[in-house]
Amino acid sequence: MRSMCSRCWPVAALCVALSGCASTPPSSFYTLSPLVGEGPGETRIGGGLGVGLGPVTFPLFLDRPQLVSRATGNRLAVDELQRWGGTLQDDFLRVWSENLAQLLGSSRILIFPSEVRYPLDFRITAEVLAFEGTAEGEALLKVRWAVLDPDLERLLAARESSYRRALAEPRDGDALTAALSAVLADFSREVASVLGDLPSPGEASRVPAVN
Repeated sequence: MRSMCSRCWPVAALCVALSGCASTPPSSFYTLSPLVGEGPGETRIGGGLGVGLGPVTFPLFLDRPQLVSRATGNRLAVDELQRWGGTLQDDFLRVWSENLAQLLGSSRILIFPSEVRYPLDFRITAEVLAFEGTAEGEALLKVRWAVLDPDLERLLAARESSYRRALAEPRDGDALTAALSAVLADFSREVASVLGDLPSPGEASRVPAVN
């Protein structure tokens, strides 16, 4: 009898372990979404504008598969079950390029590094300082960015911008990615506006460098 019981214990333990695994909720995977139905604004630059994007850098704490929010000012909340479908950096660049293509009415938006080669009018670099949910229930994008000539030799504009959007539902992955998409759209609109205020590409080479 004792021998039979000793054989039953491993089986019972395995059943408990399997039942625990079966109750674990599946992971959800998210992507950012581009602008919809928003055409080119009143810019001074035609629709054939060529713009190169990159390099774009992100903080290391965002370089992970999971969605990241702030629990407090110094503590991060990382949900193992809410993850990016790819990488955050690739998704950010993809949607940023789609937004600018729509806002500028141009198909010549190039993400660096790229094997594609065609003439560019401007190059934009960016350092993302924050792209996350906040403890106050918002999505935050804070970014330092610059517009340069295509050869990266002349600085034409430099900004540090910050955007916030409230989450429709706190601690919800769909609400967070929707709000992050919205702040990225706000950033895209500002970039398109700055490009529209710059001299035409032929005149840009005669503009003094920004100090």
